[in-house]
Amino acid sequence: MNDTRLVRLTALTVLGLVALRLAIAAWLPLTFDEAYYWQWSKHLAGGYYDHPPMVAVVIWLGTLIAGDTEFGVRLVSVLLGLPMSWAVFRSAQLLFGGVRIACTATLLLNVTLIAAAGTTIVTPDAPLLVASSFVLYALAQVLASGRGIWWLAVGAAVGVALLSKYTAMFFGPIILIWLLWVPKLRRWLTSPWPYLGGLLALALFSPVLWWNAEHDFVSFAKQLGRARIESFRPAYIAELIPTQFAFATPLVFILGVLGLYALARREVGATGSRTLISATVWTIVVYFAWHALHARVEANWLSPIYPAFAIAGAVAATAVPWGARMQRLVRFCANWAVPTGVLLLVLAAVQANTGVLTGFRRDASVRTVGVGFAQMAAEIEAVRVRVGASCVLADDYGNTGWLAFYLPKGTCVAQRNQRLRWVNAPEPAPELLAGKLLLVGEDQAAMLPSVQASFERIERVGVVQRKRGPLVIEDVELDLLDGAKGDVFDRSPPPY
Repeated sequence: MNDTRLVRLTALTVLGLVALRLAIAAWLPLTFDEAYYWQWSKHLAGGYYDHPPMVAVVIWLGTLIAGDTEFGVRLVSVLLGLPMSWAVFRSAQLLFGGVRIACTATLLLNVTLIAAAGTTIVTPDAPLLVASSFVLYALAQVLASGRGIWWLAVGAAVGVALLSKYTAMFFGPIILIWLLWVPKLRRWLTSPWPYLGGLLALALFSPVLWWNAEHDFVSFAKQLGRARIESFRPAYIAELIPTQFAFATPLVFILGVLGLYALARREVGATGSRTLISATVWTIVVYFAWHALHARVEANWLSPIYPAFAIAGAVAATAVPWGARMQRLVRFCANWAVPTGVLLLVLAAVQANTGVLTGFRRDASVRTVGVGFAQMAAEIEAVRVRVGASCVLADDYGNTGWLAFYLPKGTCVAQRNQRLRWVNAPEPAPELLAGKLLLVGEDQAAMLPSVQASFERIERVGVVQRKRGPLVIEDVELDLLDGAKGDVFDRSPPPY
């Protein structure tokens, strides 16, 4: 197949994958995190309790185009797969030459669950993946062109990555390792260009710094506090490889590992190219392997490695002269990576929305994806109207987000506790909190004593169920609160 036809086929495949994600985005109910971030998007700010602001901007743009629907919330996140694909294509082409390796890297990244599901379900990892791809592209241009002006592009990409998620801080040591390891790149350490790029990244990140300075650095304390070592629990290390095996999809994972092995053995590529890919992957992997010795590492935390990991997989699939037995394995993985990745994404979406693949039994997705919440919200609204409640309260951010999204627009919804999560949003009007309130929660028996001192009357007014098919996911209690004696909110800070 000639290069032009290969590029055209790759572009059509990427467009098809994006179309599939858009269809899933319109079909799948919001996760509780998405509903939470959707509320952020209604009050854009320089920062939030949990993350920098880019995920809120992405959702804001999507709902501006397609409205406050599941599709609108996810639209721009899914479309970000297009610039991500272009950046990875060009990065692979610049680093290792040739169209075939660039097309392969582009397809491998697109069929990983971290990229496919991670852009369909909008989280901070979606803009982070795109920004990480452009960091890699800008560094590849520095290597290929030798022009200092590309360091400004590096700074811009790192700045956007930092606006997406604090994990982007790893790009600092990654770039430093790359410059120190490759002799011909050390000249940049005495050039002003990398430092100008760093200043540009800092300038782009400055709204987050400003917001944190105004809010006691709460976001930094929450996220960077994860690095604290309180005890050693090495059992978590056993989760790290299986979760990445799943998030990469098995065949892409095998190719990526083989590619990193080949790069370590210097079997392909120039020193600068090999080192850039290896440093990007191993700096982050080594840190989180250490982190897993004392705390759980969520699978998506390694998302910045995946553009480089996909290129490593493409190196293994197209550029390494393997022995006969290994070549058969590589060919099998390369030929079946795309259909396998598509199948896994479709199966994951079907399972999350229906539960049919496990015979409608409970699985990990039932608490995360809001299947059945729209129907339950209609029942909650009927109770709210019947009892005359002026505002709906919840005791966790997930239910608060879902209630705000699925109850009729304009309904007063607030989280009763952890008010720092909502510091960017105006509080409900005092008159809405002065009358009857409806408290919504799964198990309020342990919580009610903390409410009793604040209200003259607490009355159970209903129980509603959230279901996925025949499976009852949860029983949700509805309590009427009346006669507030003071502040209805618990203003103690949320956990760090």
